Amino acid sequence: MKSTALANANIALVKYWGKRDEKLILPQNSNVSVTLSELSTITTVEFSDDYDEDIFILDDKVTSGKDKERVLSQLDMVREIAKSSQKAKVVSKNNFPTAAGLASSASGSAALVMAATDAIGLNLDKKDLSILARRGSGSSCRSIYGGFVEWNKGEAGDGTDSYAKKIESYDYWPELRVVVGVVTLSEKEVKSRSGMKQTVETCPFYDGWLKSVDKDILDVKEAFKNKDFSLLGKTSEHNALKMHALMIATVPSIIYWNPSTIRIMNAVKLWRENGLESYFTIDAGPQVKLLCLEKDEQEIISRLKAVDGVIDVISCKLGRDAKIIYEHLF
Repeated sequence: MKSTALANANIALVKYWGKRDEKLILPQNSNVSVTLSELSTITTVEFSDDYDEDIFILDDKVTSGKDKERVLSQLDMVREIAKSSQKAKVVSKNNFPTAAGLASSASGSAALVMAATDAIGLNLDKKDLSILARRGSGSSCRSIYGGFVEWNKGEAGDGTDSYAKKIESYDYWPELRVVVGVVTLSEKEVKSRSGMKQTVETCPFYDGWLKSVDKDILDVKEAFKNKDFSLLGKTSEHNALKMHALMIATVPSIIYWNPSTIRIMNAVKLWRENGLESYFTIDAGPQVKLLCLEKDEQEIISRLKAVDGVIDVISCKLGRDAKIIYEHLF
């Protein structure tokens, strides 16, 4: 009863920020994302009577506290569906910094759900996997799929209509690139979950966010349909800035950016003014992701590496669906 899955991180082009249900992880607004080819999590899960308790090892370290609690909660959901009481060993590895604003929770939760359900003998479809992944980390419901993905917020109180669906496959827009500028390897001080709750409760501008976000979704979907890079980039960049404005206006303020984050933002605007078209987007963390086209990829990489404080650059195409693989981690 052992299985291994690989899932890729995703970056939201129209962000999800705030929940209407904390326990079920139901979002206040629908959102859209692209799955990234080079940022991935591999997770092996084994259920066995030999284990007296659940074990979770992340990046070669036995974990405890809230990180382990989240994994155990998802294992319990899987066990409940399978009507099993067996304990499990979970070993997971990211090929990029964990909990640093690069969506490791999204790829991690998606890989966990896919491996755990397969290991215990459940044959769930992508919709059900997406719903189950959402219960661990909201954005992970999108990482079940590759390409261009929409997470519908849903209306039902039990969350049965809140799941992700694929809009376009990973190969629909092969010229599109997401270039990641890593500016720190440190874990962020304010986790997304607590940051969202704080924003919903205290930000005076939150209603404005909810009123404007549906238009952003329509524009991004239209841009993707027509492969309109300028519309895609402008909408995504503005949406990210709106989300961070919410955080700054909470009590107390949440500021995820560091000086290098701001340097990249200013550089991208200057590059655009001088004819090199790219756009930035930033999730709940300091890392900056640049949208560009293949023809400008190498120039963007070169310029990004030259920005003070950038410690790594990772260029991504659109990634594929999460999948079962056959090389176990233990």
